[in-house]
Amino acid sequence: MSNQFVVQLPNRPGELSHLAKALCARGVNILHIQQSTAGEFTTAQIFTDCCDDDTRDVLRGMGYPFVAGTNLMVEIEDTPCAFGEVNDRLTGAGIGLHGCCIVGRAAGRATWAFAVDDETRARSILGLSPVAEASRS
Repeated sequence: MSNQFVVQLPNRPGELSHLAKALCARGVNILHIQQSTAGEFTTAQIFTDCCDDDTRDVLRGMGYPFVAGTNLMVEIEDTPCAFGEVNDRLTGAGIGLHGCCIVGRAAGRATWAFAVDDETRARSILGLSPVAEASRS
């Protein structure tokens, strides 16, 4: 997955569809999307297959506030406190967490997608292997 975009949209019928169609028109494929609503706003976490610049252009052109973070996949124990412990390690190191969600569960493990503002430091803090430059494109 590429970057994770956390987007704020007005909470009105068809708004998410409008965004999806605009991304489609730019050739951006949505790999995963999660949406939540509170009051007059809705938030969508969007993972795309490529084209981060195109995604940013669409969001800016539509006037939607958003934050983007490098997507980091982390497998942790599937226990009540595991997420809090990982989050504490990241925030304690000054790493900004822009969004997160579970993307899979199996055999007592949970795979989380974290959108962070500093992937290199986050990988170091969590003891993960660095990502080769070639795999980022």
